[in-house]
Amino acid sequence: MKFSTREELALPAEDAFAELTNFTRFERQALRRGIEIARQKKILPDGTERIFWQASFRWRGRERRLRADLIECLPPERLLIEAQSGGIDSDLLVDLTPLSPDRTRLRVQLELRPQTMAARFLIQSLKLGKPRLMRRFKGRVSRFAREIEERWKESSRPW
Repeated sequence: MKFSTREELALPAEDAFAELTNFTRFERQALRRGIEIARQKKILPDGTERIFWQASFRWRGRERRLRADLIECLPPERLLIEAQSGGIDSDLLVDLTPLSPDRTRLRVQLELRPQTMAARFLIQSLKLGKPRLMRRFKGRVSRFAREIEERWKESSRPW
């Protein structure tokens, strides 16, 4: 199941990417929402370093665990995070395209892939409400884009 949307930001691509990769801010937001989260690093056999997160939270009355790996980070244009939780694998792809020196297009794509029979049933039930879920997804991405713009405007004021 795929969700995709795009927004235009009134800031340069480099600054938008800096806001998107401010992982400490996202971790603090998760902690405020009651999510236990820990960022870790591992060294791969080829010598590169990979960042990943382990998180646990309550959802629908049950304790859930999530692992998210930062797979690709190409400043200032692309970010790919793969996550696994409860039999569902997901990919979150964020692309930034400069439109002008002061404008950037943000494209966010989320793909959910079930790995177990229970996850297949969950995804199938989500498909029944996909239009509503798509509106919520677009609304959250739009709100996030406005927050990025506001933070950037606040930080770039001369006083």
